Amino acid sequence: MTRRDKTNYYLDMAQVALERSTCLRRAFGAVIVKNDVIVSTGYNGAPRGRANCIDIGSCIREKMKIPRGERYEFCRSVHAEANAIIAAPREQMLGATLYLVGRDMSTGEIMGDANSCPMCKRQIINAGIEKVIIRRTRDTYDEIAVQDWVDYDEILDGQTGY
Repeated sequence: MTRRDKTNYYLDMAQVALERSTCLRRAFGAVIVKNDVIVSTGYNGAPRGRANCIDIGSCIREKMKIPRGERYEFCRSVHAEANAIIAAPREQMLGATLYLVGRDMSTGEIMGDANSCPMCKRQIINAGIEKVIIRRTRDTYDEIAVQDWVDYDEILDGQTGY
């Protein structure tokens, strides 16, 4: 048996977190880790006390045929990254790494092109998280230095599709 590398171990944890997602379109899981300690986890779902899309049985963004990456004001969910940040103390996020995994619910496949939305990127920057690692396949991933998001503002360049 081959021992799982540490990065994929934490991505596996994020993938477990996405199993709690209540989104009908895309499930996301996030794990914040600092000094090899899991600080917090998050998944996408409606705010506490509100009905989830899986409970309602429909997604307003699907009904309105809103493309991916657009019009998040119509989404009922708080994103996985935001939920992980909300659950973590700031001092534990400074210099931490956020691991992110997304699954397309229509296919059940890992989203090889997953990315944080512009709002989540801003929250990750302000939380003091240093690096984001996004799963592409079961064993591959991209590492993103959050400083790159600070240096390049996609909103100013009109490049908000993800």
